[in-house]
Amino acid sequence: MSFEKKKGIKRLTSSIKNSLAGFVDAVLTEDAFRQLLIINAILLTVTFFLDITKMERVVLIASSFLLLAVELLNTAIESVVDRISLERHPLSKRAKDMGGAAQLVTVVMTITLWLVILF
Repeated sequence: MSFEKKKGIKRLTSSIKNSLAGFVDAVLTEDAFRQLLIINAILLTVTFFLDITKMERVVLIASSFLLLAVELLNTAIESVVDRISLERHPLSKRAKDMGGAAQLVTVVMTITLWLVILF
C-alpha cells in the first residue's frame, strides 16, 4: 500500500492528532498509565506548595513527565510484541521485561529525587 507523505503544517497537525489519539488511548485502556497520571497530577500540584527553589521544582516536574513518557513507551513495546505474536518467546519476554525495567528505573529515579529534594 502506497501513500503520499504529508509535509509542512499538514504533517505537524497530523502528528499532533496521532499523538493525542495515543494519549487518549492510554488513558482509556491502560490502568498503570491512569494511576501514574493521577499520582503525577497530585505531585505536580504539591510542587507548587513546597518551599523549594525553581530549579528543584523543575526537576520534580520533569521527572514526573519522564515517568509518564517511559510508561507510554513501555506500553508501546508491549503492544508491538503482542501484535507480532501472543506466543511465549524468550525475545518477547526480554523486550517486555526491559520495558518494565526502564519504567522501574524511572520510578526509582523519581522517588529518589523527591526524597533528596524534600529531605
